[in-house]
Amino acid sequence: MIEIALYQPDIAPNTATIARLCACFGIKLTIIEPAGFAFTDSSFRRAGMDYLEHITINRAASWTAFYAENQNRRIVLLSTKANQSHIGFKFAVDDILLFGRESAGVPDEVHLALPHRIKIPMHKGFRSLNVAMAASMVTGEALRQLGGFESLSL
Repeated sequence: MIEIALYQPDIAPNTATIARLCACFGIKLTIIEPAGFAFTDSSFRRAGMDYLEHITINRAASWTAFYAENQNRRIVLLSTKANQSHIGFKFAVDDILLFGRESAGVPDEVHLALPHRIKIPMHKGFRSLNVAMAASMVTGEALRQLGGFESLSL
């Protein structure tokens, strides 16, 4: 199934909220280091609650290491600079959904390395959504397309 990767996340509660999303849907989570907080941070533990016990958070030492390890998979970048909507994008089962830093997104080197870039359409004049909310929306669409909700209980 799909995977979520976070590029050098800045805000502990956002990362923990995404980890909680991953736990609820059985999705693998990778953090591309360095993160802007310690994983022992109380706000990280508070936002993740007891859901953090149900997920293994993988950590990649750097973008270079992550990219080298996943060069045979499609990495889909969520970016405000993208030209394609997440709704019109056709997700694949082994996609990695990559979300950038809350403060800066991803650097140009990462953006240019990834041909698959999507964004969430919104009214003009607004920069972006909270990364955890964006991760939820895009992950939900990917799971919907791939039948990922069918095996879950109601």
